[in-house]
Amino acid sequence: MAGQNCLVANDWICWEYVSSRSQELTDATLEHIWITGVSVVIGIAVSVPLALLARRGRRWAAPVLAFTTLLYTIPSLAMFSLLLPAFGLSAALVVTGLVLYSLTILVRNVLAGLEAVPEEVREAARGMGYGPGRLLWQVELPLALPALLAGVRIATVSTVALTTVGSIVGKGGLGNLIAPAVNSSFKAQVLTASVLCVLLALVADLLLLGVQRLLTPWTRTTRAPRGARAARSPKEA
Repeated sequence: MAGQNCLVANDWICWEYVSSRSQELTDATLEHIWITGVSVVIGIAVSVPLALLARRGRRWAAPVLAFTTLLYTIPSLAMFSLLLPAFGLSAALVVTGLVLYSLTILVRNVLAGLEAVPEEVREAARGMGYGPGRLLWQVELPLALPALLAGVRIATVSTVALTTVGSIVGKGGLGNLIAPAVNSSFKAQVLTASVLCVLLALVADLLLLGVQRLLTPWTRTTRAPRGARAARSPKEA
């Protein structure tokens, strides 16, 4: 009875709300994950060619970086309004907007990773007969992975938050629960959906961190155990 009364009392923490709306929460969470995942994947696919174009010199870098930076300054409501004639009130509208926002982070990180590849490594690869395509895919991009994946982590967390704005067209995942609950002061729904959104961001970041450590083992330094160092120090002295 006490659990049911929390809905009537409009408490912030209400397990009765969670149990009675579990399917609604699950559907909203899955939609949130789908929109975020698709947006980040497309953002990566678009950012790599743009970063390669920007790498060709200042003539290309300045407009590419200026354009992607300008996109991030456009308010989300204005962005969706500009895209509305082309996509209508659909998930494609939200995904396209999120992809454009992600380019600011992804293009710069891909470009930074590519520029960090030592020139002597490129020369050695060319001396071994690597052409431009093979050099890019087998040498440059693998060495640029730390910066690229760091950008993907930031872009993913940012996209998880921005996806909620899609609620203005009914495609906002957990935002579809947060927005109406705020307007109606439904505290349990606001808190539950917001906590789920934060958890999604944390889980996504931890998963991507694990992927980054798995794919870039050379970035991890090997340290001797403290006891071993202490045992060696008198002898070294």
